[in-house]
Amino acid sequence: MSVRSEAVKTWKLSGPIILGELTQMALGIIDSAMVGSISYRHLAASALVNSVMNIPFVLGIGMTMSVSQSVSMAHGRYDSQKVSHYFYNGLWVCSIAAIFIALLLNLGTGILFHLGQDPEVAILAKPYLQVMALSTIPMLMFMSIKQFTDGLERTRTAMVLSFAALPINIFLNWLLIYGNWGFPRMELLGAGFGTLITRIIILIALATVVSVHPLFSRYMAVRKNQWKLKMATVKELLHIGVPSSLQAGMESGAFAVSGIIIGTLGAVQQAAHQIALSCAAFTFMVSMGLAQGGSIRVSNAWGRNNWSGIALIGKSTLLSGLCYGIFCAIFFVTARHYLPTIFNDDTEVVSLAAVLMFYAAVFQISDATQAIGVGLLRGIKDVHIPTIYVAIAYWVVGIPTGCLMAFTFKMGAAGMWIGFLAGLTFASIFTNVRFSRIIGRKLNG
Repeated sequence: MSVRSEAVKTWKLSGPIILGELTQMALGIIDSAMVGSISYRHLAASALVNSVMNIPFVLGIGMTMSVSQSVSMAHGRYDSQKVSHYFYNGLWVCSIAAIFIALLLNLGTGILFHLGQDPEVAILAKPYLQVMALSTIPMLMFMSIKQFTDGLERTRTAMVLSFAALPINIFLNWLLIYGNWGFPRMELLGAGFGTLITRIIILIALATVVSVHPLFSRYMAVRKNQWKLKMATVKELLHIGVPSSLQAGMESGAFAVSGIIIGTLGAVQQAAHQIALSCAAFTFMVSMGLAQGGSIRVSNAWGRNNWSGIALIGKSTLLSGLCYGIFCAIFFVTARHYLPTIFNDDTEVVSLAAVLMFYAAVFQISDATQAIGVGLLRGIKDVHIPTIYVAIAYWVVGIPTGCLMAFTFKMGAAGMWIGFLAGLTFASIFTNVRFSRIIGRKLNG
């Protein structure tokens, strides 16, 4: 084994995960574009709902990660019965979490009218939020089954279905948003139903594939013995899922709060920040997919108690992330005057966005390596201390530093980006040093 060969294996595993993540992002962009063609208020209502749903949905996604980690560990031990058991219990845990999130969002629709938004936008947003909240149930169930297939290193299955969701969702939007082929013109609500139906379709499709495909037959064959809810297993899944949810939620929440803070500086600063953040979010999908792939492979090796293999996978994944981050940084610096023009043609906005793109460029390296550090630690079931690191990185280092630079030192939006960079660098150093020390103790002990 070599660093290069391990890196190639991780990229092969991560590739379909990355493409699936990018497809989900594309679905959101397509929804926004189709809704935005009706009016700016419909687009604003869509953005408002996405903002309200973001943190609860991310918390749910974090919970599903427990499935892939547990399944990959059992798979590493060649224990197909335990794989099946984790899958069944994980599906139940994630489904209950999804129902809870959907209920919470439905009961909390009144918040839309207390966020200082245009009343017409809030009125449009309420029924859309109710439908989108309901769609989190099939989506998180789909994600939990996807994490099962990912944990078995069969990542292409869900990727294919994610790709198939694109034309399905576009077609349903065309029917329901605009009222084509005799369907009622539902506008924004039509986009919600289009998303709900699409998510139900891909859930049924993935569940069917897992139930009947020979690749998964050994895990289905033992369901009579292994498909039983056990509190010990549920606690084991929650041990990974809850911290993973908190990590994702704190990150998402920090960026949401920073956006609100920057919004107080004015529309130009907010628009420029949104451009830089959109570019960074797109490239982060690759880092996140690579981190998930590395985490799955580490968990598989952990199941075999193969610490030398874990060390090599970890090193190769971190170097891959570092190289990717440097590549993105160079691209952002080189294209910083051109990328903002894709989003807006206002001279002042584009000029400020070009400045923020420089900070976003440096941010790429810390962002990629901290995601990988957290993922590698999750792979060896070390989740509690990293959660504290993430909390400190965003809420003790990142946000306060950003506010200090933005307001005390009068740097504006650029100051908040310095805060991002400081927080992510903290998380990157502490998580990767912790992983290295754990590996060192295991190999030398």
